[in-house]
Amino acid sequence: MTKGMYHFMREAWKKPDRETMRKRRIEWRKGQAITKVEKPLRIDRARTLGYKDKKGFVIVRVKLKRGGHKRPRPNKGRRSKRLHTRKNLRMNYKGIAEQRAARKYTNLEVLNSYLLGKDGISYFYEVILVDPKRPEIKNDKTINWITKPENRKRVFKGLTSAGKKSRGLRKKSREMKTRPSLRARKRLGK
Repeated sequence: MTKGMYHFMREAWKKPDRETMRKRRIEWRKGQAITKVEKPLRIDRARTLGYKDKKGFVIVRVKLKRGGHKRPRPNKGRRSKRLHTRKNLRMNYKGIAEQRAARKYTNLEVLNSYLLGKDGISYFYEVILVDPKRPEIKNDKTINWITKPENRKRVFKGLTSAGKKSRGLRKKSREMKTRPSLRARKRLGK
């Protein structure tokens, strides 16, 4: 069996050209935090995650700041409780990127996302968004599940792949403290 075009694209992304990526990251760094893109940069990855080149699919590039995400320190009065400025990230960066894209494009639903790259300051993700109101999406049997009401705001319910990972739902066992949900297990999971 011959190897297809997407196989070679996937292989090329394992070791991308450093100079090209460096120029791209400089350009992305200067740009806005959330940018709508015409076509996905990693077409092979986007296609694996459900992207199709048709009306109703939107690709957005999201720039995220790296690090432990500092809290503002109180500058007035006595505050001993919760005074720490650094906080642990309970969600992964991918999930944060998806939520930010969903907050900007409120009429679209997040399908999935993937990493483009990172530098010393930022992470760069491409998020695949779908318009559930479009007839092209409603008539497509492979994607019309996203039009159902239970999938509304799915990124904020932790129903995307990144959301399920941060909720600890990738593995199953009787001892799991994250199943059926964190609330059910008195927040012992995280």
